[in-house]
Amino acid sequence: MRTLRDLAVGRRPLVASIVWLALLGAVLPARAQDDGKLRIGVLLPLTGPFASTGKQMDSAIRLFMAQNGDSVAGRRIELVVKDDSGNPDIARRLAQELIVNDKVHALAGFGLTPLAMAVAPLATQAKMPLVVMGAATSSVTEASPFVVRSSFTVPQVVTVLADWAVKNNIRRVVSLVTDYAPGVDSERYFSQRFTAAGGHVIEALRVPLRSPDFAPFLQKVRDGKPDALFAFVPAGQGAALMKQFTERGLDKAGIQLIAEGSVTDDDIVNTMGDVALGVVTTHHYSASHNSPTNKAFVDAFVKANPGMRPNFMAVGAYDGMRLIVEAARKTRGAGGEAMVEAMKGQAFESPRGPISIDAATRDIVHNVYVRRVERSGGQLWNAEFETVRDLKDPGKSR
Repeated sequence: MRTLRDLAVGRRPLVASIVWLALLGAVLPARAQDDGKLRIGVLLPLTGPFASTGKQMDSAIRLFMAQNGDSVAGRRIELVVKDDSGNPDIARRLAQELIVNDKVHALAGFGLTPLAMAVAPLATQAKMPLVVMGAATSSVTEASPFVVRSSFTVPQVVTVLADWAVKNNIRRVVSLVTDYAPGVDSERYFSQRFTAAGGHVIEALRVPLRSPDFAPFLQKVRDGKPDALFAFVPAGQGAALMKQFTERGLDKAGIQLIAEGSVTDDDIVNTMGDVALGVVTTHHYSASHNSPTNKAFVDAFVKANPGMRPNFMAVGAYDGMRLIVEAARKTRGAGGEAMVEAMKGQAFESPRGPISIDAATRDIVHNVYVRRVERSGGQLWNAEFETVRDLKDPGKSR
């Protein structure tokens, strides 16, 4: 006999949708009679291949709560954290449970694009804010009018890198990206900008998302003899890429590595060794960003999480919590469309620098930095040396 749970995870999509809508209709009128708490449903990959992403985000969310208290507008904030293990089907099922059973007022987290895309239709049906703290594909905010992003977009980052490469006499590049939406965005927007400025992408390579083996792809790069390799991999996979880059002798062959900032993720760059020195990346955050706000954030994060250094996923989660809490303050605890409207146009000083939410797109506007891996104080850091200010998502200006 099939259970309601079987139906809810989509084995029979039409019937499941009917059941889901019936459940949703039953729970929405009850929201006015809740217990006065502001519940935030958080979906994170706490186990599986992307657990480091979930750990960073979870740690930053809890740090924000510790620093700012557990109440807003007379309501106690309650976090309901679920482990999606990086699986979109699990994320969808857990989001349904958060909305129907836990009666959350907002959804947050989403360390990977497929997870956000899987849940976005549910946010639309429930008229519930969905704050994307990690996923970086440009189109994520277009998946639902209830999506607001506190992370970054890949086009913001890679177009700045393409401009830098051309200005620094890099003319022939091989592109190597992970084969999922942010990787495809990276490949597309870097290539468009680079070739428009006179560069040439001689080959575009895509590596599987799960259990990647970079070695055969890197051999193709070496055989192509480009000026540089442009790379994008998800947070946590940069160390493996860097190791195989040197094992295949690309550094000795005079091929420069330039990358989207996830490759030299702050969480792992210090473990990479001398091979990482001089690697140029672009990103919206570095743990070494020179500002009082960031210094206070890094010091508090390290104190609360010994042995960890905050990365861009942590900052996206930390800022996402501020968006939610400030919106709740403005709306006096109301959720739904009012909370989304209250997030639009928010502007404040983040550990990454000044940020705002574009009211038209619900997407992040912030600085993007060109960084070089350098050694300081006996550790490796992504040292910023150029800044492009107040950058909107180029993916939405086409």
